[in-house]
Amino acid sequence: MDGAPEPHSGWTFLTNHARVLAAIAADQTIRVRDIAYRCQLTERAVQKIISDLEDGGYLTHHREGRSNVYRIAADTFLRHPADAPATVADLLSLLAHHDPAASVPQDAENH
Repeated sequence: MDGAPEPHSGWTFLTNHARVLAAIAADQTIRVRDIAYRCQLTERAVQKIISDLEDGGYLTHHREGRSNVYRIAADTFLRHPADAPATVADLLSLLAHHDPAASVPQDAENH
């Protein structure tokens, strides 16, 4: 056993929205393709999640050349009432301590 979790179906502790937000927090210029690889999602799913996060006021982006540059609204409160008064920054600080997918392998960057 190499320490990697086995593939499974069912619930997980982190939502895909949290994973995508953490990937963007680690690199504000990350490409959708690289977020998808890192979070093990489809590019279309990542695009939908980014749209959700923007619609919810958690994320904005602007174009610089051919790239998107994302900005996270770190002081925004989390959506669920039970999470009050936690902010996006609080969530990201928890996720930043252990991020096994922090780097995208070279072959993913070149596709």
